Amino acid sequence: MVDSLLKYNFEYKRKLKVCFIGAGGHSFRNIYPTFQYAPIDLLAVCDKDEDKAIACARQFGANNYYTNHHEMLEHECPDAVFIVASYYPDGRVQATDLALDALNAGIHVWMEKPTAASVEEVQQLMDKSKEKNRYVMTGLKKTFFPAIEKVKQIISSPDFGHPSSLYVRYPQDMPAFQDRNDLTKMTGLLDHISHPGSIIHYLMGKLDHLSYEWEPINGGSVTMMRFQSGAVGTMHMTAGISGSSPLERLEVVGEGANVVVENGVKLTYYRKAKMPTYGRSSSFLVEDEVAPLHWEPEFSLGQLYNKNIFYLGYVPEVLHFCEHILSNQPPKKGTLEESLEIIKLFEAYRYTPSGKIAAIND
Repeated sequence: MVDSLLKYNFEYKRKLKVCFIGAGGHSFRNIYPTFQYAPIDLLAVCDKDEDKAIACARQFGANNYYTNHHEMLEHECPDAVFIVASYYPDGRVQATDLALDALNAGIHVWMEKPTAASVEEVQQLMDKSKEKNRYVMTGLKKTFFPAIEKVKQIISSPDFGHPSSLYVRYPQDMPAFQDRNDLTKMTGLLDHISHPGSIIHYLMGKLDHLSYEWEPINGGSVTMMRFQSGAVGTMHMTAGISGSSPLERLEVVGEGANVVVENGVKLTYYRKAKMPTYGRSSSFLVEDEVAPLHWEPEFSLGQLYNKNIFYLGYVPEVLHFCEHILSNQPPKKGTLEESLEIIKLFEAYRYTPSGKIAAIND
């Protein structure tokens, strides 16, 4: 991702008229603030908790607030709606039904992950999106991390060669297999599988099949994956790590090259280079033209890239949605097709016992 100068909200001449369903902590911290840098005219906020709706409307400049989303969408007639909601008591995703309501009203949708709790529900959204000719984008923020976008650029280059294997580390647990029919006990996995799942799909394409081993101490697991491209991958769900530990690690191997991302912000590209001659080399240093390249942010300046809403992908994903809707083009990232592949991964863990092979795309 090449550095570019961003506009502030007040500098845009043309803006997307939007409503927002949800006024909880996550949306207050991470989503509403992105509107400072996007072509958005926030018309109204809706939440069942009237005090929260009032607070968010006042804080982020909406003219109106509602406690009923049907009433808001009918009265405000927005171009698009943002949805950040929670779960039903049975573990289903509230945003799925809210998105269907918006599509039925002829409104484009940006929704926070997860898109849905089943493959069937994602397919319902895909059918409704096609029927109403309106777009749905899910906030798969990991694919908008500057570091992950740079990895995609690197592994797509001829110098890197064909991506042959991948390793992803993410701190997530799963309940015992006999408890996975209870969707309420799967909320943690459903809520978080979009993070490693979106990276895996973005970088490596569709999965063919997988198998995993699960441990009962913390509920962690190690998964072996085969991609349709022929590449292989491993996902280590590191449930049980220390709360002071960096959460994530990614490595992709090509042909004589590899790239590593630590903690989401430290990226190292190990370019093609010969190993020093064994038993004869007196220095570990290689020639400058093949030396590793390393990037990591500084956190001293008041730069936009030092804000978590930038390096965690929130602003880039909102901009992606707005720019595509304003140009009447379907979003290229965070699509329902991507969400479908992620929910296939979720259902593989939900319905396949440890040690067995799950076909993802057969």
